Amino acid sequence: MENNLVQAFQDNWIALILSIVVIGFLYFLARKRVGFGTRVFVGLGLGLLVGVILNQFELPYKVASTIGTIYVNLIKMLVIPLVLVLVINSISSLANPGQLRKLGLKTFAWFLGTTGAAAIIGLLTALVFNPGSGIEQNVPADYKSREIPTFSQVILDLVPVNPFSDAAAGKVVPILIFGLFIAVAIVKLGAKNPDAVAPVKAFIGSATQVLHQVVKYVIRLTPYGVYALIAAMAARYGLETLKPLANLILTSYVALAIHFVLVFGGLVLLVLKVNPIKFFRKAYPTIAVAFTTRSSYATLPVNLEVITKRLRVSPRIASFVAPLGATVNFNGCGGVWPAIVTVFVAQVYNIDLALTDYILLVLVAMISSIGVAGVPGPAAISTTVVLTALGLPLEGMALVLGVEALIDMGRTAVNATGTTVTAALVADSEGEFDRGSFDRGEEDELDLAHA
Repeated sequence: MENNLVQAFQDNWIALILSIVVIGFLYFLARKRVGFGTRVFVGLGLGLLVGVILNQFELPYKVASTIGTIYVNLIKMLVIPLVLVLVINSISSLANPGQLRKLGLKTFAWFLGTTGAAAIIGLLTALVFNPGSGIEQNVPADYKSREIPTFSQVILDLVPVNPFSDAAAGKVVPILIFGLFIAVAIVKLGAKNPDAVAPVKAFIGSATQVLHQVVKYVIRLTPYGVYALIAAMAARYGLETLKPLANLILTSYVALAIHFVLVFGGLVLLVLKVNPIKFFRKAYPTIAVAFTTRSSYATLPVNLEVITKRLRVSPRIASFVAPLGATVNFNGCGGVWPAIVTVFVAQVYNIDLALTDYILLVLVAMISSIGVAGVPGPAAISTTVVLTALGLPLEGMALVLGVEALIDMGRTAVNATGTTVTAALVADSEGEFDRGSFDRGEEDELDLAHA
């Protein structure tokens, strides 16, 4: 046992020393009250530098990977209790079930509309850049395509069986639905007998405040977690392995950037009527955490704080839209990515696609982005559904697995940003977007600048 510990230290001592230096420097910046966003950006840059060094000299990166995993796990521990408590707190504050239907329709309309736009942008970008041009088929012998869930399986996976076992398994959608039942019951019963539900509403309100405080503690670790996650990613994937698929990576990020700027920026400017640069600067913590953790669920606690404290959206709207968005809003994973992979696979196998195929691609991408809610690996499942619908070989997905993790960072950032934008749009339509505080730059309680 002792020899194993000594050997582990000897193998990882360089990564350990580099990590201690970087973490110490980030802590120094925090003590000097350097802004939160600046420290996240510094952590990202230093993580990239350390990762490249470890990769070039073929050094172990277990230390960075462990630190990053700890950070992600701390965030994930908040997801289930946050979803349950916030959904109940948000919906139980509504005056009647009619308000719930109106919020739901608006939210899903924006989710589906932006995902459809993402699929179109991904398709057009892929047709311009030709990401599969010049790549020879090279399918690994041990590759197995992911199983496509049947319609009945999808429906059954959404229905709660045992809330405690669902929570233990990390199934967010059943917990969300369970919370929805409780919240609607509180609304209905409260309309007849307010005193009967008063203790429950008081408990939920208190639990919400406690969870928000825990979220603040975890958010303060973000610069360190970002450093570790990026360092591990850069150390794992060398530059040489990326060259054959560089065009696919470029195509993906160009499409994601176009969607981010034109669709999200356009909605913020033309519909919300605020400065997009100011909006995205305020949303930066959400974007950074989503980019590095590659998880919409892990980003949820940060996103809730950003939406309410920095973007000045009411907690009622944020608590409804954000958990739902983390579950079903996949602009990057369900819109941009399946479209690009479809064109990529068709080019690799020299299969011609017609206009009707492109129309079917967009429609299936929109539907599958909702249908895979709660299914692990939504990007892979959505892409599999689209490829199957178009009759393309599923083996083509094996060609993109080597770089998917790198592209997934951008996809998740777009997913989370889409939820943030939707929350602001829905809040504005409901008169619950504090435009005055947003314009004045008021950001209270979260205190990201001095976290």
